[in-house]
Amino acid sequence: MNVASATDMLIEIVSDIICPWCYIGQRRLERALRLVGAPTPRLLWRAFQLNPDMPPDGVPRQAYLAAKFGGTFHAGRIYQAIGEAGEAEGIRFAFDRIERTPNSLNAHRLKRLARRHRLEPDMTERLFEAYFEQGRDIGAAGVLADIAVEAGLERAEAVRYLSSDEDRTTVLAEDIGARRQGINGVPCVIIDGKYALSGAQEPEFFLPLFDLARQDDGVQGDTHAMTT
Repeated sequence: MNVASATDMLIEIVSDIICPWCYIGQRRLERALRLVGAPTPRLLWRAFQLNPDMPPDGVPRQAYLAAKFGGTFHAGRIYQAIGEAGEAEGIRFAFDRIERTPNSLNAHRLKRLARRHRLEPDMTERLFEAYFEQGRDIGAAGVLADIAVEAGLERAEAVRYLSSDEDRTTVLAEDIGARRQGINGVPCVIIDGKYALSGAQEPEFFLPLFDLARQDDGVQGDTHAMTT
């Protein structure tokens, strides 16, 4: 990949913090970027809620599993497979530590606050880790404030922000916008607004799309040179 073009590449990641495949998919995308050996492109996360109708305080984990999978036995088989996929990416899923399935709206809002401080990548990683590896309730304002501090934000700013409705409408609109674009499952990675890859794909699936984006950048650069 052309290094110069990689710095201009925009990668949008449509995901939900409570989606285990989004955590796995992010690690695989990171591996793909390391494979090309280029500077990190611009990364922008787009909010998506797997459970947009989730009560604000979330629901007990067992009740959620019963409603979604028909019980813990079937869920256990599914999560075992997810756990094995995660282990290959260095993720230590601890589903048994999760006591509540949260509403992820405020976690998405907190990511937007972190973006203003150029901390969104780290905040995203910390939220994933807090929920899936530590079993923390990332729907609780106090827990989110703690994570904000761990990511480098000031607690007072995080508490004030989480106590407000700031960015609430924006996050909800982002979720609706993704569905209107035909995104019904996550993760979905969009490269330069042209090429989309759905699911937690292995790194090799990203490489041809990186090449296409580079070629497009090269064509646009040549066209600009001829017209100036």
